[in-house]
This record gives sequence, structure tokens and C-alpha cells, in this order.
Amino acid sequence: FRRASLCLCSSLLQNCALNIWIWRDCVTGLSREERAYQYVLVHATPGDPDSILEAFDVWCSKVEYISNIGPKKGKILDRLLMEQSPLTVLELGAHCGYSTVRIARALPLGARLYSVEMDQRNAAIAEKIIRLAGFDDDTVELIVNPSDEVIPRLRADYGLERLDFVFMDHWKKSYCPDLQLLEGSGLLGKGSMIVADNVLFPGAPKFLRHIRKSGLYEWKVHRATLEYSKGIRDGMAELVYQGIK
Repeated sequence: FRRASLCLCSSLLQNCALNIWIWRDCVTGLSREERAYQYVLVHATPGDPDSILEAFDVWCSKVEYISNIGPKKGKILDRLLMEQSPLTVLELGAHCGYSTVRIARALPLGARLYSVEMDQRNAAIAEKIIRLAGFDDDTVELIVNPSDEVIPRLRADYGLERLDFVFMDHWKKSYCPDLQLLEGSGLLGKGSMIVADNVLFPGAPKFLRHIRKSGLYEWKVHRATLEYSKGIRDGMAELVYQGIK
């Protein structure tokens, strides 16, 4: 009984401390993402990507919801990255840098990640999180522009010839047009993998309809729950480009 009481008190104290964090930062006018960054800065170990992700997960599960991929779906992403060992990766939707760090830590030596975020305020946080995790410009390049402007310029502006892996976690309405831009860019080769989060909730019906009808992909949906929640069903789409038949 005493041990149970001590555990309960410890949990209550932790929750009180976290609530003080959010109250204090709401007073300062910081955004959710900025509040999360402040928490990570204090509680994570610089240069340790795992520590940074764990601090994010504590904040997002106990204090404020932020639509990171989260630890459960993150493990699916980790596995796919380890299986593919991609050398050139494109991320659409860095948000505050959680998935960027998650991808970067799984990449083989010499790989490069191009991460696109259109919101300048979130991009500034993502930049700090990426560097806090210990990744430099040679590993992760953050591009602050809308995805539909970046994709057609990847070859000319960044010298890309092929994308081995693409992770989509930006505006769901942009999934389908951006996938079609990638198809038209010539950067997808046979075996290129595209992973798209939240295709069931909030959902990307036009994206799913396109991949069904196009005949360009072998694909499946990994069923899961929405990040940091137990009751909302969601899923991630895994596509492997087969080329034009």
C-alpha cells in the first residue's frame, strides 16, 4: 500500500510539474511547438536523438498533443528505413523536427535528408531540434518553402537524381498532388519507397484513390492508432514505386 501511495504521489507531482510548464509558457505567448521545444531543451541530452524523442513523447502524451508520428507508428517507420537503407530521403512536413530526428538517426553513413517545412516559425524550431540532436547540414538540410514549390526544383536546386525514400506528414490535401509532382519529376525510380502518415485519420482519400488506380505502386496500409491516443484508428501507407508499365 505504501509503495502504491508513493507511486501515485510521484505521478501527481510529475503531472503538476508538467502543468506548471504549460501554464508558464501560455503566459509568455509561446506556441505549442515552442513550449514543446522549451521542455525538450531542459529535459533532453544534447547530441542524443533518443533522449530528444523521449522528451517529446512525454510532453505530447502528458501535456499537449502535437501531431508527431509518435513512438508506435515511429517504430514502423524505423523498421522501413532500416530495411531500405536509403541514401537520399525527402521529408514533406518537418513540423517541429520530431520525425526529422527520427529519420536522421536511422540513416546509413553518407545519407542525406532533405526536410521541407512551409511554416517559418515551426521551421525555426525544427532547425534547433535537429541541431540539438547532433545532425549537421551534411546530414539534414531544412528547406523552408511550400512542398509544391520545392518538389519541381529538387533536381535543379539540389542536384538530386533519385529519391530512395519519401516521408509525407504535411497537409493531407497535399498528399495526392505532391505525389503526382514526384511522379512527374523523374526522381522516383523502381524500388523508391513513399511512406505517408495519417491516411485514415484525418485521412487522405484522394491520395489512396490515386495509388489504387495508378498501377505505379505496390502498396499497403499499416493499421495503427492516432499518435498519443488509444481510441482513434489511423494508418500509414507504404508505397513501393514500380515505374510506368
